[in-house]
Amino acid sequence: MMWKKMAYYVLTICLILTLLPAPSLAANELNIEGEACILVDGISGQVLYSHNADKKWFPASTTKIMTLVLALEAVAEGRASLEDPVTTSEYAAGMGGSQVYLYPGETRTLHEMLIAIAVGSGNDASTAVAEYLGGSNEGFVKIMNDKAKALGMKNTNFVNSHGLHDDNHYTTAEDMAKLGVYALKVPKMLEYTSIYEYDFRPEPKPLKLWNTNRLLKWYEGCDGLKTGTTALAKRNLVSTAEKNNLRLVGVVLGVGKTNGHFTESMKLLNYGFNQFEFLEMYPAGKELITLPIGKGEVDQVGLVTANKVGIVQKKGEKANLSSKATATKYITAPIKKGDKLGELTLIRDGKEIDKIDLVANQDVGRGGLGRQITKMLRQVTLAQK
Repeated sequence: MMWKKMAYYVLTICLILTLLPAPSLAANELNIEGEACILVDGISGQVLYSHNADKKWFPASTTKIMTLVLALEAVAEGRASLEDPVTTSEYAAGMGGSQVYLYPGETRTLHEMLIAIAVGSGNDASTAVAEYLGGSNEGFVKIMNDKAKALGMKNTNFVNSHGLHDDNHYTTAEDMAKLGVYALKVPKMLEYTSIYEYDFRPEPKPLKLWNTNRLLKWYEGCDGLKTGTTALAKRNLVSTAEKNNLRLVGVVLGVGKTNGHFTESMKLLNYGFNQFEFLEMYPAGKELITLPIGKGEVDQVGLVTANKVGIVQKKGEKANLSSKATATKYITAPIKKGDKLGELTLIRDGKEIDKIDLVANQDVGRGGLGRQITKMLRQVTLAQK
């Protein structure tokens, strides 16, 4: 009977243990306080550490990273200018929350509005820019969600340009990391997010904006991106820093304690810089291959790396690295500088690990008729030799 009772107790204990959740070993070994976090390589997006990275959460004002991305891309593509006048609507002026106190009818340049967004986290400025670029808040939100979809932000939905709470306005740490990595490639993004103070409004009622991202002063190498705080979202931060040629992007969401989004982000960044290193293969702008051009003012164009190329690995690891550059087989002018015309495949220990865009290093216009005839005659002559 004793053995039967012991067997019964053992089986009962085993059954209870199987019903308990399995211990999450090293699931959050850095003890990051908050709802979710992630740390990634700022170039490739390679995940270096994460916890609950797919948990849906409210982004609050980190939403404004997308607003800045779309505005600065419009400038880079010639659809807008930093000197464009942006007029504040009554709706934008009454947005509330974090603001720069724009009044209805006030006109500022797009440049000033972007500073108000990046530094002062102005909900009024975000709305004014959204209305200017999208025609309406709703029009701009559609552009935001289309962009999010294109970036692979599968668990994100925007309903406004500023981040004031809405139950249907959500994201994840993983998605915000994707946005952060992309944002780093947008011209002038870090110029705006690294501004620490700005005199926005002169006397008689001066307003000096102070960047809400205190890591700009508290953490060496930090130059962006954006904080976000509401009662329900708690404290969020998408941060980036660079040291020793290693660029990192960290995301913390839903931190409860005061200044916790800064301290927890520093934990993430410290871990990354202490544990990992960047091995550079090619600098930005390195020409790796040339591509023949048809009907152009020149016969070929160089294909270069748009950004520095390399891999992030644990310090002390050794890797056998190689690469292979390929180009479009044939293309005719015109070509714009920066057009993707090839790919660089990175190979580590015999396995493909990444593909990098190769872009044209110059504009190439259409060649004149005389040049085309001369080129054709030269080709005929060479063929006859």
